[in-house]
Amino acid sequence: MNENADTSPPTAATVPEAEAKEASTVPPPSSAPANPNRGHWFSPWLVIAVLALGLAGWQWFETRARLAETRQELARRLSESDAAANESRALAKQAQEQLASVHAKLGELEGRLADSKSQQEVLEALYQNLARNSEESALAEIEHSVTLASQQLQLAGNVQGAVLALQAAEARLAASSRPQFIGLRKVLVRDLDRLRAVPELDLPGMYLRIENVITSVDALPLAVDGRPREEGGPAPAAAEADASSAFSFGYWELLARDLWREVRSLVRIQRFDREEPALLAPSQIFFLRENLKLRLLTARLALLSRDQWTYRNELKQCLALIGRYFDGQAPAVRRAMEALGQLSATELNIALPSLNDSLSAIKSARSEKERP
Repeated sequence: MNENADTSPPTAATVPEAEAKEASTVPPPSSAPANPNRGHWFSPWLVIAVLALGLAGWQWFETRARLAETRQELARRLSESDAAANESRALAKQAQEQLASVHAKLGELEGRLADSKSQQEVLEALYQNLARNSEESALAEIEHSVTLASQQLQLAGNVQGAVLALQAAEARLAASSRPQFIGLRKVLVRDLDRLRAVPELDLPGMYLRIENVITSVDALPLAVDGRPREEGGPAPAAAEADASSAFSFGYWELLARDLWREVRSLVRIQRFDREEPALLAPSQIFFLRENLKLRLLTARLALLSRDQWTYRNELKQCLALIGRYFDGQAPAVRRAMEALGQLSATELNIALPSLNDSLSAIKSARSEKERP
């Protein structure tokens, strides 16, 4: 009931009262706004909303532009990635081919490695075998060198060859540095010093000197072919100039000198301070020179074989033949006789030391090693 009464329209008596109340509560006209709806349209929230809307629009356009650029960049990168993928596929194919080749080579290398391993095992076995027998091999090498040196001394008298062989044996002992070889090395060093003290015989030089004499035999002048030397010299230049005129004194002097030279050539007077040289026919002269060559060759062979008696005898016979049949005043004959005299005075039979001590020391070392 009361609610219906309250909702009923106002009456004419109540309207003035209400207007009076509103007039009492309304502010003065000077402070009231002219348009009551103006404050509602210029609300700060509206400005903020407009700005937010503009910012959103700008952001949307910006985002679309960036999306377009991103799409273009993505398309470009996709094309580049496709090219890179194609290139990668080509490289991968090439790498696969190379890998296949590498696998083939690797298989070949593995086969070679297996072969080398087998060879290495064989070499190791041989090395171990040699290591076990190193002393025996060292003794065998030393014995071979000392035996070779002894043969050089006994058969050929080659002192230098024996010295080289003993030096090789001594170097082998020095390289082994085993205490059981010290005594053997002392004996080898003693024999080596004895060989070095032997006077050296220059066999190659003596051989060449005999060869030079053999070569010069055909050019040696014989004693029966000697001629007296011409006395005086050629006519002086002044006499020849004076002889240009037919009746000058120089002309007659030159004529007399030539006449006297012709008279002297008719008779030859020769003096010999020794027995008369034997006259030889041309065939005998040939055999004389060949006989001299044969005796020199025999002396050369005796030199190589160390036969001193034959060597000296043949050289003495050669000196006798040259002194009897050849011109001793000729320089070539004098040089040949001087060389043969020096060669015949050389001593060939030089006392050479033996190497029995070294051989005995080697046998002793071998027997001590074989002893249990």
